[in-house]
Amino acid sequence: MVSWRRMAAVTLRYFYLLRGSPARIVPLFAWVGIDIVLWGFISRYLNSVASAGFNFIPALLGAVLLWDFLIRIMQGVTMAFFEDVWSRNFLNIFATPLSISEYLGGLVLSSIATSVVGLLVMLILATTVFGLSFFLYGLLLLQFVVVLFLFGIALGIFASGVVLRLGPAAEWFIWPIPALLAPFAGVFYPLSTLPKWMQHLATLLPPAYVFEGVREVVAGRTAPHAELAWAISLAMLYLAVACWYFARVYRYAVRTGLIARYSAESLG
Repeated sequence: MVSWRRMAAVTLRYFYLLRGSPARIVPLFAWVGIDIVLWGFISRYLNSVASAGFNFIPALLGAVLLWDFLIRIMQGVTMAFFEDVWSRNFLNIFATPLSISEYLGGLVLSSIATSVVGLLVMLILATTVFGLSFFLYGLLLLQFVVVLFLFGIALGIFASGVVLRLGPAAEWFIWPIPALLAPFAGVFYPLSTLPKWMQHLATLLPPAYVFEGVREVVAGRTAPHAELAWAISLAMLYLAVACWYFARVYRYAVRTGLIARYSAESLG
């Protein structure tokens, strides 16, 4: 049976680290704030030179906000995991009765808490400085956020499993993942812009349906509820696969003794 107290303990440990380190706290809101300010002024400039009738602020700034939210969710999981890797504490954690599901649950709770900080900063800046109000979309916004949240958690757990399997040096494979997915997700442009082979791959990515839906809403058309429901189903599938992969890698690491030999030099 999963213990919520053990999950909370994993989260609490991470927050003790945050509390004692301003260097860990500032990135929670600094980079997302810079992104919103930068893209906010780019959107204003495009509004000033483009033909009247189209507002770039919800189309571009809204896309940046949602994409940054997904990145924060993914990195919230991976950063909490990396803290255990960097401190050589991973083996100590699993010397306790903590289960895989409880550990992953603790990482997810950590990600939720840290991502909320970044999301609030982005919403405050986007609303007060650039006049972007997501609340006009009502419950539709919840569908967008749920898809990105589930997929971000799946990416974070899968990335943690990759590092667990290949070693701490493999973390450099993890940071570029959002940048590699962004062209296929159509964050800033319709999927019809892409060549056919990229469009086929995009149909496998839940965020692609989110950003297509955002553009439909911004253009004043009906939101694609069926596509968003399919995106949620895809995200849940990826989340289940990611959890299975992490658990499988963990069992392999225990069986082969890799978990005891965890070092910065291990890769392979």
